[in-house]
Amino acid sequence: MPVLSRFYGLTIKMYLLGSEHNPPHIHVIYGEYNAVIDITDLRLLEGDLPAKGLAMALEWARLYQADLLDIWATQNFRKLPPLQ
Repeated sequence: MPVLSRFYGLTIKMYLLGSEHNPPHIHVIYGEYNAVIDITDLRLLEGDLPAKGLAMALEWARLYQADLLDIWATQNFRKLPPLQ
């Protein structure tokens, strides 16, 4: 699973088998926590993150939502900038 970005202890990954693994989503790892976030509506699908980690992950996903959806649709992996 390629890493899209890393920042503030968060690692953001995406499977590149989109059509076989819907809905479009990212995996977020934060210490011992893991979560899956839907990138179409930015909701938590499964897992859990501390409130601060979830807020940072959602802020980042909101900033790069169009890029994430493009990566999912095209399967053209690229790294994205970290949250500043």
